[in-house]
Amino acid sequence: MMSARTIRLRRGLAVGGLLLVIGATPLAAGAAPSAPSLEAMLGYPFQSELVAAPKGGAIAWVQMVRGVRNVWVATGPDFTPRQVTANRDDDGQELTGLAFSPDGRRLVWVRGGDHDANWPAEGGLAPDPTAGTNQPTVTIWIADTAGGAPVKVAEGDAPTISAKGVLAFIEDKQVWTAPLDGPKNGNAGKAERLFFDRGKDDELAWSPDGERLAFVSGRGDHAFIGVFTSTDRPLTYLSPSTGIDRSPRWSPDSRRIAFTRQPGDGGAPDAMLEEHPQPWSIWVADADGGTAHTVWKSSRTLEGSYPDVAGEANLIWAAGDRLVFLAETDNWQHLYSVPAAGGEALLLTPGAFMVEHVAKSVDGRFLVYDANTGADSNDGERRHLFRVPVDSSSPIALTKGETIDWTPMPVAADRVAYIAAGPKAPPVVAIIDGGSGARRDLVAGPATDFPSGGLAVPKPVTFTAADGLTIHGDLFETPSDPKAPAKPAMIFVHGGPPRQMLLGWHYMDYYTHAYAMNQYLATHGYVVLSVNYRLGIGYGRAFNHALHAGFRGGAEYQDVLAGGRFLQTLPEVDPKRIGIWGGSYGGYLTAMALARNSDVFKAGVDLHGVHDWSATLGREIPPPPAGFEKGDRDAAMAVAFKSSPVADLTRWTSPVLLIQGDDDRNVAFHETIDLARRLEALGAPFEELVLPNEIHGFLRYKSWLTSDTATVEFLDRHLKPAR
Repeated sequence: MMSARTIRLRRGLAVGGLLLVIGATPLAAGAAPSAPSLEAMLGYPFQSELVAAPKGGAIAWVQMVRGVRNVWVATGPDFTPRQVTANRDDDGQELTGLAFSPDGRRLVWVRGGDHDANWPAEGGLAPDPTAGTNQPTVTIWIADTAGGAPVKVAEGDAPTISAKGVLAFIEDKQVWTAPLDGPKNGNAGKAERLFFDRGKDDELAWSPDGERLAFVSGRGDHAFIGVFTSTDRPLTYLSPSTGIDRSPRWSPDSRRIAFTRQPGDGGAPDAMLEEHPQPWSIWVADADGGTAHTVWKSSRTLEGSYPDVAGEANLIWAAGDRLVFLAETDNWQHLYSVPAAGGEALLLTPGAFMVEHVAKSVDGRFLVYDANTGADSNDGERRHLFRVPVDSSSPIALTKGETIDWTPMPVAADRVAYIAAGPKAPPVVAIIDGGSGARRDLVAGPATDFPSGGLAVPKPVTFTAADGLTIHGDLFETPSDPKAPAKPAMIFVHGGPPRQMLLGWHYMDYYTHAYAMNQYLATHGYVVLSVNYRLGIGYGRAFNHALHAGFRGGAEYQDVLAGGRFLQTLPEVDPKRIGIWGGSYGGYLTAMALARNSDVFKAGVDLHGVHDWSATLGREIPPPPAGFEKGDRDAAMAVAFKSSPVADLTRWTSPVLLIQGDDDRNVAFHETIDLARRLEALGAPFEELVLPNEIHGFLRYKSWLTSDTATVEFLDRHLKPAR
């Protein structure tokens, strides 16, 4: 969950569950007859993993409906969707890592695994959320984009195909290869290790000519960029140093490699209660001899720190021999461009907004990206698409309005594929014409009964925390009779914590589920406020890296409390019937709310939350050996404990439902066990749901339905009057 080197919060906390018998979900008390059922609300289609062929002309993605995942492909010029896989079961097996061959004729992907985990399972076991009796494995599959049945290639992960048709992938932290047509008779065609490297390898990158493979060789406290040419030549390491090198990017002529460099782990221990600069630089090396030179270097300031955002540095080798990257030097996540020979960095995307997902145009002359900006004053709570030349600070908008648009993938000079959603419309893959602005949705799969018509349109609101900081939130409510009794209300707190909830369906599946649940509660008699508390993204680096937050003081909790106080002022809300729910970091804040302010929050649902920061730090950062520098570890542990829900349990009087899967690889399952035992000893009211074999972000629709059914029943029982 945290890096021992940076002692920063990891960006991926999330989910939980038990086994219940699921039947029809009745309408909650006071709900309109047309209010959607929970099964229907969770039946939204979700699109993810969108990729484009390197030369355009084809796209692929994964669609999930009620837990059934399938790979889809669409090839130009008409881009008619075609289903590649024929899965029909809610089997809990991820489909990820989609990658085209350079000519766009083949598509590979990965089945299985937990790719959002903070740590691997003991023994390297793949998730088994169905409790099947056959051990699951992580496998690589391939299909022809023109048609034909998919072929299982080998066990492994992170596949990539060279221009010469060679498949490379990762298995047990080493680089392997296998024939693209799968195993054959006897030993012929079996997967084999491509080469030996004493490091832990990842980030594979073939040269454009298909002759060489670059990779990251992780060595624990340092990392090299390695280059493999053939089995009869030794590996080349590019300008090896004591640093941590990552993100290898080939030049178009296959002669040079750009990469990022950060200082290696070491030196005197940093003070754990303070944030420290994490400087970094961009280098370019000769792929033959390995000699390298610095192209760009960050300032040694907090704003100059290595970006801990989507895609991290987002390093791209673009046309005109320019390197493009993302940095936060002016407090916002922006794109910069610099000559590969070195020089002054050019800011490409000025303004008070953040750039998130980035891709290069087919000719390399432009970048397309999504950002939380636009003509509307509320676009800070959305995502829209933009295009900017790699050598000019002149971006233009491609989308606008109330939509949420993300993951742009150029497919031609004037067309971009992406995923679009809205306040009511769930995600769909679309293609937009950059010239006319015309949008075409690629409707894939059978029609669903998703009840989009009756949903609420969330409204942006702001309120003020106790220390004066302005906090943003999304308010969900459906029309009701002004003479009707005041409604119960809910606070939702996202996980991460570097997330931002939006005025529409989210681009991450975990938060799309949260959006669906907030809509369900709003259509069943609740007023819901989703709080974008400090530590989240979308409001600048200073907000994202707030002082005295997390284990350093829990300052973000005051934003959650301010949200509860805000709800109490609304005339349609019963101030004595306010609850709270959230997962992962949101589970931590839910537990904080119940421990510190049971007077405000009368019930809560805590999905796999962190409950004792000091225990978490103890696991991540063990005490140094006797005689070594200790820094402020003891003081930090004391502050961490005081910043935790377990420090205030004597004030916890409101009932809570604790939910977690016991194969959680992001938050230790012991966090829920420990809190349950403490609450039990104090006689505090709690209930628990445990889903055997489920991970942090539930892999199955059935698991979500189980958890959500229990959540709704629990909240209705404690926050709604009896019929």
